[in-house]
Amino acid sequence: MTTMTEASVHEFKMPDVGEGLTEAEILKWYVQPGDTVTDGQVVCEVETAKAAVELPIPYDGVVRELRFPEGTTVDVGTSIIAVEVGGGAQAPAEQPQAPAAQPQTQAPAEPAEEPKPEGRQPVLVGYGVSTSSTKRRPRKGPEVAAPAPAQAIQAELNGHAPAVDRPRPLAKPPVRKLAKDLGVDLAAITPSGPDGVITREDVHAAATPVAAVPETVAQAPAAARPAPAPVAAYDGARETRVPVKGVRKATAAAMVGSAFTAPHVTEFVTVDVTRTMKLVEELKQDKEMQGLRVNPLLLIAKALLVAVKRNPDVNASWDEANQEIVLKHYVNLGIAAATPRGLIVPNIKDAHDKTLPQLAEALGELVSTAREGKTSPAAMQGGTVTITNVGVFGVDTGTPILNPGESAILAIGAIKLQPWVHKGKVKPRQVTTLALSFDHRLVDGELGSKVLADVAAILEQPKRLITWA
Repeated sequence: MTTMTEASVHEFKMPDVGEGLTEAEILKWYVQPGDTVTDGQVVCEVETAKAAVELPIPYDGVVRELRFPEGTTVDVGTSIIAVEVGGGAQAPAEQPQAPAAQPQTQAPAEPAEEPKPEGRQPVLVGYGVSTSSTKRRPRKGPEVAAPAPAQAIQAELNGHAPAVDRPRPLAKPPVRKLAKDLGVDLAAITPSGPDGVITREDVHAAATPVAAVPETVAQAPAAARPAPAPVAAYDGARETRVPVKGVRKATAAAMVGSAFTAPHVTEFVTVDVTRTMKLVEELKQDKEMQGLRVNPLLLIAKALLVAVKRNPDVNASWDEANQEIVLKHYVNLGIAAATPRGLIVPNIKDAHDKTLPQLAEALGELVSTAREGKTSPAAMQGGTVTITNVGVFGVDTGTPILNPGESAILAIGAIKLQPWVHKGKVKPRQVTTLALSFDHRLVDGELGSKVLADVAAILEQPKRLITWA
């Protein structure tokens, strides 16, 4: 299809994805035949079974052929784009705006961070080359803007409301990087931190919301990319077939493997969480928690961490090959999240060592990353115990399936105002039902019951977070 000499053509192949992944789907091309590209420029976005990643081209040249159209699943090592090299000296002149625009939309203190990622090799794990997200985010933003109802749901479930306009304040480097990743103009953000400092929460609030509402939040169906064909495409058909691939395919395989490998047992407890809900409101006003996401999930996560500390044998895995039980002396706390690409379970590394503010910050980062669809494969591996919040769907509880390789998963039901016997009288109280599934090879009924009872006791009397931690 081309007239190039073989020596002048470089074939850019689908990089080795690692982590056991062998293929990726081409979601979108950002270049077309005839375009000039430069080393480090993003040429396409691909989706693996775990995350969407942007691929940078590793050399200068002119695009001659795109080997596959959008929507094609390609094996690792297969050529996806042909680039003619040798005349790429002019390439930088054709891409001045993306590198130049980034410092203008970010704080001026960060320009030194930009050149660093451009020398990195293209990968499909993690976030890829960091400059890629900053180049294309402004273009993609308008395409994925969520409707107003999704914004309201996000604000309510994540425990924050839109910030009030104030003059532009200062921001710490990690917050600047977060704004850069989300494509947010720091100059347009209204601060809520002490002394007029922009916080992570301010950046989250300013970012254009998408339909992905992590923490197992219900999604806006119209915005979910891999969802079945919309009603407009129904056209009288009695059935619609949706290809199983990407995250959905990986999740299905993992859940089947877990369900038929680990003997699941699930126990339930209904608990009065009125005091916990009051503590949530108090923490929102606490100066140490200012700018952080504070909601019931935060205290439930902390309660589970305390319960694991008191019952460390629950934090284990089963090594089938060596016929050993592996006791973990750390907790990588998984949070099941519903995203447009399917269910993912990123985890907070070493959550057991984090203070409550640190845990709140980590949960906030997890939410924002999942919202952007940029959760890295590394963030979804190595989990030890998991929390899934089915209550956001309005259901009382469920029987969760273990995340593969983990020993326990806690499901949170809907928190509802119900009649409850309190101090000898029937009163309206905030009540929820918790469900703990565990691997019966590792956890017997007594241990599982102790863990669940500890979580319930803490949520009923949150002051035990202090005495038991």
